Amino acid sequence: MKATIEPASSLAQHLDRVIDAFDDELRSDLPFVNRLTARLREQRGKLLRPRLLLMSGQAVGDLREEHVILSAVVEMVHMATLVHDDVLDDAQVRRQNDTINRLIGNEGAVLLGDYLISHAYHLCSRLKSTHASRRIAAVTNTICEGELMQIDNRGNLDLTREQYLDIIRRKTASLTSLCCELGATAAGADEAIVRHLSEFGLLVGMAFQIVDDLLDLTGSQDQTGKTVGRDAELGELTLPLICFLSEASSKDRARLIDALSDGDPHKREAVRAVIAGSDCIDQAMETAQSYVRSALIHLNSLPDTEARSSLIAAAQFVLQRRR
Repeated sequence: MKATIEPASSLAQHLDRVIDAFDDELRSDLPFVNRLTARLREQRGKLLRPRLLLMSGQAVGDLREEHVILSAVVEMVHMATLVHDDVLDDAQVRRQNDTINRLIGNEGAVLLGDYLISHAYHLCSRLKSTHASRRIAAVTNTICEGELMQIDNRGNLDLTREQYLDIIRRKTASLTSLCCELGATAAGADEAIVRHLSEFGLLVGMAFQIVDDLLDLTGSQDQTGKTVGRDAELGELTLPLICFLSEASSKDRARLIDALSDGDPHKREAVRAVIAGSDCIDQAMETAQSYVRSALIHLNSLPDTEARSSLIAAAQFVLQRRR
């Protein structure tokens, strides 16, 4: 069954406005810049983060112009992280299209990512309150810290489960948490509801990254639409390998360390051969499922509406996604 996120009533038209706001903000008087930003449209996914922001707002109140602006802003921040990630990982394909760094080189890709970040704050400055821009700035800092932690731990074969979870909390889950927080705040929700939705977003984001890491190890480029196997090639331990190393015999542990340390740039198949027959993939997936189960508990405080049902569907989609 193909995983989908069905929009709540009227959400689709708000998403259209988000896309318009995103494109309008990036429009330049330089044709070559417009050609580059047009390529970003080819890399748009299911707009999960704007959806979470809008659905969180709908779940507790009415959507306002502020929700549209904030949704465009968080998508710009997210797209910037993808452009920069592809540089860091030397990725060549995203959503079945050439990555920006493959098209114009790393220098241009880094600058385009910076361009997205600067426009995100420019667009956010349209809001009367500075609360959202301060929160977005704080979370952007957290994302950078997470990425720096990940790079610092490349080749660290003693990375613990706790360290891994801290990395993904910072680099991925912090933004999904913020989306739900801002959606609720902009709709006028009280502090308790904002906290519940923020925690919901955090837990969904944790599950999202664990599944993403699993797809990098077990999926194909045709399936995921992007370069796979980069975690193993870069020596970045993800949850299934951490689970394997924590339980493996000394012989199997040595085999995996050898596979990860090998100079062959295509390490993934060797790694998969070592872990075949273990339950480390299932353990990692169960962890993702447990995060989603915990996330759904935080929705119990919301009224039983179509928007709440859509948030539930979004959380379940994270576990079913193939890209």
